[in-house]
Amino acid sequence: MKRPQIYAASVEQVRDGRVTDVYFVRTLETLSSRTLSERNVVADIHAYSLPPGYDWAALVGVEEVAALLEGRRVDVYSMREGEVFRALEPVMEVSGPYGEFSVYEPSMLGMLRHGTSVATKTARIRMKCWEKTLVFFGIRCVHPSVAPAVDRAAFIGGCDAVSGVLGASLMGERPVGTMPHALIIVMGSQTEAWKAFDEAVPADVPRIALCDTFLDEREEALLAAKTLGRRLYGVRLDTPSSRRGNMRRIVEEVRWTLNVNGYRDVKIFVSGGIDEDDVGELLDVVDGFGVGTSIAFPQSIDLALDIVEVEGRPISKRGKLPSAKQVYRCEAFHDTIVPRRKSLERCPKCGRAVEELLKPLIRDGEIVADLPSSRESRDYLLARLESLGRVEGFDPKPLLLP
Repeated sequence: MKRPQIYAASVEQVRDGRVTDVYFVRTLETLSSRTLSERNVVADIHAYSLPPGYDWAALVGVEEVAALLEGRRVDVYSMREGEVFRALEPVMEVSGPYGEFSVYEPSMLGMLRHGTSVATKTARIRMKCWEKTLVFFGIRCVHPSVAPAVDRAAFIGGCDAVSGVLGASLMGERPVGTMPHALIIVMGSQTEAWKAFDEAVPADVPRIALCDTFLDEREEALLAAKTLGRRLYGVRLDTPSSRRGNMRRIVEEVRWTLNVNGYRDVKIFVSGGIDEDDVGELLDVVDGFGVGTSIAFPQSIDLALDIVEVEGRPISKRGKLPSAKQVYRCEAFHDTIVPRRKSLERCPKCGRAVEELLKPLIRDGEIVADLPSSRESRDYLLARLESLGRVEGFDPKPLLLP
């Protein structure tokens, strides 16, 4: 009889290059047979387009790639974790003997593409609800082996916290969450569940009562307020779409009922199938959002890796731009892509000073950049998003200056 197993790669198997496509193994075998695996190449990682309606994306996964390539005979230039980038712009460059990193292409792209897709979706939601609480509840949507990575990407993308215990721990953060419907159903009574929760959990955990299990949301919210009194911090409405109706009207009824009964300080949080449009619709009537599926399964940011130089000669497949590159940005968010041999001091569009976005991450296998914490990357991205929000006439296309 076959024994069950969990289909997950270990960290060691990823670092050993076993999480790869067989054609990269065969490519390496073929090159080695002609003693060509030592040929020096330069490869760009970039997105040649973004999903419809997307003008930018937020880069996440840099630290994981650094962990993957550390010790290999490669140099890596990269945008920093949490950087905002446009289509066409290389977000990372890997150079060295092709045999040193060829089998790692799928893992590198998986780390960057998945993390960037999750972070970008989160950032888009964050920009719709700057002053509201945003928590990621989505690890049940993904395989548990990648849940911590998804938690990290959602946090860097702008969530205030995540509910995943391991994901939060690996970031040095504290998981956030109160109670599921299971607690209420097992106890058989909303009031008993709320009181037991209040008695059992540490005092510094906010008392947020789930209020849609058996009765109308308005009834349960008022019942929770009467049960816990001033200890009640907030109520959470997780109404399934099959019973939802007009969610805004439901929230308005809950808010009205709490207010007229003297519970104006009780906050309202909404979860369950929340996406960008829902955030915009409910922004002025709720205090926070718990988002899961729409962040965990976002539109894909299609990052790809392409060789752009071989033995110092610019070369690429058709449709790509050959040669090593640099991306320059001014404070007005004008971006310019140039060949690496060319340098800029001033923005060609506005004359302002520019900064290089691709900076050394690894030199000959040694990490040379200071890797920021997840919170530092989050703070950096939020600052970038705030600056982006102030830019008038944002141009989603970078300037190409060969």
